[in-house]
Order: sequence, then C-alpha cells, then structure tokens
Amino acid sequence: MLQIIIRTVIFYFVIILAIRIMGKRQLGELQPSELVITILLSEIAAIPIQDSKIPMWVGIVASFTLVILEISVSLLTMRSLSFRKMFYGRSSIIIENGNIDQKMLRKLRVTVPDLLEVLRNQEIFDISQVAYAILETNGQLSVLLKPQFQTACVNDLKGIKSPSGMPCLVVSDGMLLTKAMESLNLKKSDIEAHLKSQNLKLNDVFIMTVDQNGNKNIVKKEK
Repeated sequence: MLQIIIRTVIFYFVIILAIRIMGKRQLGELQPSELVITILLSEIAAIPIQDSKIPMWVGIVASFTLVILEISVSLLTMRSLSFRKMFYGRSSIIIENGNIDQKMLRKLRVTVPDLLEVLRNQEIFDISQVAYAILETNGQLSVLLKPQFQTACVNDLKGIKSPSGMPCLVVSDGMLLTKAMESLNLKKSDIEAHLKSQNLKLNDVFIMTVDQNGNKNIVKKEK
C-alpha cells in the first residue's frame, strides 16, 4: 500500500511537470495531437502505479519522450503550414455573409440542431443575426454578428463607423496563406504591392489581416 502511495505521488508531480513543460495551451482548448498526448500521459502514469513490478523509470522515460515529441511537433507546425494542416487541420467557415454553407455542414457532419445549440450557448437565438460562423480546429465555434446586432462600442457612440467585414489572416510569420487570399480574391502581387507601399517585405511581417472591405492591418516582426 505504501509503495502504491509513493508511486502515485511521484507520478502526480511528474505529470504536472510534463504538462508545464508543454506549455499553457495544454490547460486550455486542446488540439487533436495535444489531446492524444494528454491521454497517453495519463495512461502511461497509471501503468507503473497499478503494477509495482514495472520500474518507475520506465513510466518517467515514456512520459518525457511524449513531452519531447509534442514540443517537436509544435515547433514543426510553427515552421511549416503544410505540417500544421496535417496535424491540426484548418478552420472551416460554415456561415459566410449570413449564408449557411450547407455543403460544409454535411462535410463536417454537423446538423442544424447542433449548430443552433452552439449558437444558443453563446446567447444567440436568431441565426439570421449571424454574419460569420467559423468552426475552429479545436472544435469551438467563433461567431461574428451582423453590424446592427453587435454591441455598441465607443466609436459607434462617436459616430465612427466600424468596418463590418471579417478580418482574414493572409500573412502569418512571413508566410502567405493562399486559402485566405483566394477567398478575398487577392494575389501574391497584391500583397507585395501593399507591403512595398509601406516599405516592408514579406519577411518583415508577423501578421497581416485583410477584411472584405479591403481594410488591412499589419503587425511587424520584432527584431
């Protein structure tokens, strides 16, 4: 009994340390690969606790092998868009400009009652108020309401009209996101021309967003 208690306490701290090393994202909404790692960590920790014949170092080595694997995958997804799509997939627009993409719903196997339930959880009871709804890679639904249904901000009170188009990420860490560019009918030359007018190159850009109204926002890379 004492041996089981000691093993349990040790692996309790080992798993906490492993999750802390992998980063705070493990404590929030998990991506598929992160969820797999988390489940495997718990299973690996349980085996040496239940079977005292298995040396503790076996479970510890296996746990930190998974940690190293997760960190390596995270670094690769930061450097390669293709690798990120393979592991995390991509966000899917299911409502665009107020129109429901029925083909996308069928592709994602999402029913209308499911969609309405998620909207109600966000205190949206009328689907006609939604301008954009995006199913994120972690399974969460992000919603942008139509301008007339959005909560008034300071600019609205001052009579300054806020842009109603949804900003799309077109440049991430110096890399062009072609899918988003296609949705906005933008070409690489359009992006480069705008950056040139700002005395910037593609590699100088950390984030660039463009909305349907043509409004652009650029965040430069830190040197």
